[in-house]
Amino acid sequence: MAILSPVLTQSSSVLVDHASGSWIYDSKGESYLDFSTGIGVTSTGHCHPRVVAAARDQVGKVIHAQATTVRHRPMADFIDELSTVLPSSLDSVFFSNSGSEAVESAIRLARMATGRPNIIAFQGGFHGRTMAAASVTSAATHVRSGFGPLMGGVYFAPYPNHFHYGWPVDQTVEFCLRELDFLFHTQTMPKETAAFLIEPVQGDGGYIQTPPAFLQGLRALADEHGIMLVCDEVQAGAGKTGRFWSHELAGITPDIMTMAKGIASGFPISAIAAPTEIMSRAWPGSQGGTYGGNAVAAAAGAETIRVIADEHLVENAGTQGSELGRLLAPLADRYDQVGETRGVGVMRAVEFVDAEGRPAPQTASAVLKAAEREHLLVLTCGPYGNVVRLIPPLNVSAEEIALGATRFQAAVSAVLD
Repeated sequence: MAILSPVLTQSSSVLVDHASGSWIYDSKGESYLDFSTGIGVTSTGHCHPRVVAAARDQVGKVIHAQATTVRHRPMADFIDELSTVLPSSLDSVFFSNSGSEAVESAIRLARMATGRPNIIAFQGGFHGRTMAAASVTSAATHVRSGFGPLMGGVYFAPYPNHFHYGWPVDQTVEFCLRELDFLFHTQTMPKETAAFLIEPVQGDGGYIQTPPAFLQGLRALADEHGIMLVCDEVQAGAGKTGRFWSHELAGITPDIMTMAKGIASGFPISAIAAPTEIMSRAWPGSQGGTYGGNAVAAAAGAETIRVIADEHLVENAGTQGSELGRLLAPLADRYDQVGETRGVGVMRAVEFVDAEGRPAPQTASAVLKAAEREHLLVLTCGPYGNVVRLIPPLNVSAEEIALGATRFQAAVSAVLD
């Protein structure tokens, strides 16, 4: 008898029966406040009625209409809706299924568009588990270990995580830009570098907002040397930061952008966006796939964008996320083991350390389990696994934010007091 892979383990013991809004209900009827949202996927909450209706209606019309064989209306509708939120320069879209596939597509496009082989990624970044995506990932060794050699032409530069370095933000940014220049002189010349690949807010790396000055520095270097700036918006995009795209916080626009997760409220669809002039440099046949731009997922995606706009969910994420950050901040004053509380919008994190200030993954794991006992679902992340992240949906209510913070504080107290 077949079983699920024993390597694929769950962070909680919950066996879900159904879910609605910010809540998951298990097979025993117990309710859990979901501040994991499927790793930031259920952006409009679980089973938003309008998204459900759009998908249900499409299932009755056509489920699979392969995009290089025929055209279908949901894909065109999704592009139209994305056009209302994309930077105006990113006017060409290619669909695939997962964030990893989007990253692979972005790497392929950057290399083809520039005729250059090398990619510079940043320490702590997470971009996926397929071969090229894993090759540019450094959020944790388990993602990239055991199946090498990985894709060549990848170089990692220091990421401006001021907590990791123990420096002020400005000093950290200055150091990382200087080290990037050193990399140009020691490992890959600008003229052989196709792209910078970066998350404007690191996801699995620890929910760290990239300082605007660093992104602005990358934009300037990219412009100077003809390098593509690729922003990975798979986890931080679709409204979580109080802006629709997290790179907006820095006032820059990428040359290529990846998106997935929250853009379709849980349906598997992803995309890259780029200026038509850049997208047109892709070689014929380099973009395709059996399921890319699936009709049902595209219908759900188009309705997701409408719901986010109609219900002002980006603004709500900014407001409620700021309140969650305010409620979590006292933990750092109360407990020496809380090294930092941080985040932007509804992407919030608490980093745990030991008495010497070193990463404390055991504490984070214990808090995760204690939160489950409080009927709150959260996740761990970070290279050491010592960060707990809280990711409510965009339409989380003020009452749910207060309840989630209370339950999380109780979980921390149960472990540390």
